[in-house]
Amino acid sequence: MRYADQVAGIPWETIEAVRRRLKEKPALHFIAGEFSPSESGETFPSLDPATNEVLGVAARGGEKEVDKAARAAHEAFPKWSRTKAKERKRYLLKIAELIEKHADELAVMECLDAGQVLRIVRAQVARAAENFAFYAEYAEHAMEDRTFPVDRDWLYYTVRVPAGPVGIITPWNAPLMLSTWRIAPALAFGNTVVLKPAEWSPFTATKLAEILKEADLPPGVFNLVQGFGEEAGAALVAHPLVPLLTLTGETETGKIVMRNAADHLKRLSPELGGKSPALVFADADLERALDAVVFQIFSFNGERCTASSRLLVEEKIFEDFVGKVAERARAIRVGHPLDPETEVGPLIHPEHLQRVLGYVEAGKREGARLLVGGERAKTSFRGEDLSQGNYLKPTLFVGENHMKIAQEEIFGPVLVAIPFRDEEEALKKANDTKYGLAAYVFTRDLERAHRLALELEAGMVYLNSHNVRHLPTPFGGVKQSGDRREGGTYALDFYTDLKTIALPLRPPTCPSSGRKGGSPWQGPERSTSRP
Repeated sequence: MRYADQVAGIPWETIEAVRRRLKEKPALHFIAGEFSPSESGETFPSLDPATNEVLGVAARGGEKEVDKAARAAHEAFPKWSRTKAKERKRYLLKIAELIEKHADELAVMECLDAGQVLRIVRAQVARAAENFAFYAEYAEHAMEDRTFPVDRDWLYYTVRVPAGPVGIITPWNAPLMLSTWRIAPALAFGNTVVLKPAEWSPFTATKLAEILKEADLPPGVFNLVQGFGEEAGAALVAHPLVPLLTLTGETETGKIVMRNAADHLKRLSPELGGKSPALVFADADLERALDAVVFQIFSFNGERCTASSRLLVEEKIFEDFVGKVAERARAIRVGHPLDPETEVGPLIHPEHLQRVLGYVEAGKREGARLLVGGERAKTSFRGEDLSQGNYLKPTLFVGENHMKIAQEEIFGPVLVAIPFRDEEEALKKANDTKYGLAAYVFTRDLERAHRLALELEAGMVYLNSHNVRHLPTPFGGVKQSGDRREGGTYALDFYTDLKTIALPLRPPTCPSSGRKGGSPWQGPERSTSRP
């Protein structure tokens, strides 16, 4: 249904053109600079989350396609890794420019494929372009490291060198932004790439490959294999020519990948699940906290790894604050993601909708008090029929921290509110989870804010704010949310190898074992703190 002549500044004619493309043009593999179907000719459908009708089809890749892509990346690596940094920078800036050029098409494609509200997806596409522009600047300078002169005798220095082909496995919630977040540093630092996107949202990956081809990126530097996780994804994890793997996904998937990658001693960067707490104290700016809490869980359809899905509120304001959250949740506009006034769209897939509804039922069984939602949305805020799509009303429970809905990642618009007495109990409840990705603290007491920031078991802590990403700062979690950091120069630890080079500035004294007339080696002549 047409809602306006344009949505988020995109003409309706562009939206219809993207729909036609998805129907008529399969999402193909991209290997060694060429697009291709699967050798078997098999495809798989991708559904429109708003209606569950087939949006289009994608090539179904497996071991053969992954092997071709891995070999192409392996063969391209020596030349690309030796390409001058200034030239790699030019490629990345060109890619950023082309993403901006094709931004409308990319945004509409991802909106239709992933069910995310179009105005939010537009911001994600801008982030994708920013990822390449940002790391373009790092290409020339990030490989520099340190020198270690030792008196006037030795010069030690360290350099960073590209590590090799990188396998990138991406999720379905923000496929373009989260894939470019890994592709950009990989290419900037001289690595080649094999991308395996999520099968529930395959289309923007093929469009991105078209953009990289338009940028004249050398063949084999970037490769794409479409397909299912248990087929193409598993083959990529196991391939011996791909020594580095990045994964954004749920924790259980991460455990499987880590076990399989261990057989090949692969370097792995997992960004996994979260059950992030938001701690709201009575002295906080409660309007700011309210805005942040509601946005952080209900925007992006709740399908956000850093969502503050546990709301911990001080007892003295608990009923009043949670009541206001309930008012906001009831008023959230659920509708088609192309409607310019929609705030929450459909979940990605009917299987995921059933999974989230299963958590709602689990909450009821455990005795949590359901305040808002908890059921499928059958009509939009405009009165339109939504019954064929994967729509869920924003949901709010009052519960306890031990409950399943408070301990497991739901990945949907479901929030559980939990009271606490004091700072000590707030910290205990916040840390009582297997996850540790993000945490949010709302208080005017800055000493308390900093105390909690130090004690919260999370890779990222936001004080009096929702999650605002800053690319130079490290992103990642602790515990079962992952153990790596990416962003800015922190990405170097994953995408490059650190090499030490030693040069004696005068001939070093060296033992002469085995030489006629030489004295046998008696052990080190110097302290171990010196060469």
